[in-house]
Amino acid sequence: MMVSEITPEEQAELDKALYDALNPLASAIRSRQTGLPAERMWEAHPIEVALSVLAAWKVMDAEVRRLTAHAAATAGSYGASYEQMGAVWGITRQGARKKWPDAVSRSVPATAGRSTLVLFGGTVELVQAPSGDWSWAGVGADGASAAVTEGTRYATAEEAAAHAGVFLKEHAVDAGGRS
Repeated sequence: MMVSEITPEEQAELDKALYDALNPLASAIRSRQTGLPAERMWEAHPIEVALSVLAAWKVMDAEVRRLTAHAAATAGSYGASYEQMGAVWGITRQGARKKWPDAVSRSVPATAGRSTLVLFGGTVELVQAPSGDWSWAGVGADGASAAVTEGTRYATAEEAAAHAGVFLKEHAVDAGGRS
């Protein structure tokens, strides 16, 4: 697992980037609260300025939480487990599950991971792997058979069906019996 500690130089760069992003937001919040132009924010009483900065950090905190949840959901969609996410975040598997409850797909019954698609006179079977990825194998109306190549997987059943549908259309037989 990657070490997520940062160097003092990286910390200084991060602090600067965050403050650079925060200042315009704090000024805009202060301007909305007082009706004064944003460039006059720093002329206010220090308590008011500090509270505007605090309000801006609250907005940034909510945005970071939203982006963090999105990153966890993305990791989960690629097959990361709660144990892996917890390790990266420095919490337990249970803590990760509580923090991002929908990030990892629940396992589905074996029958839910299979379906048959019949189009253009051909048939394909869509199959979900234990990882959650999908693949397909089938026979076109002209008798040609094909399957997903080794290592190719699709994130959703719909994506696998779309690729399988292209194969079935390419191997359809028209009314005269020609492909």
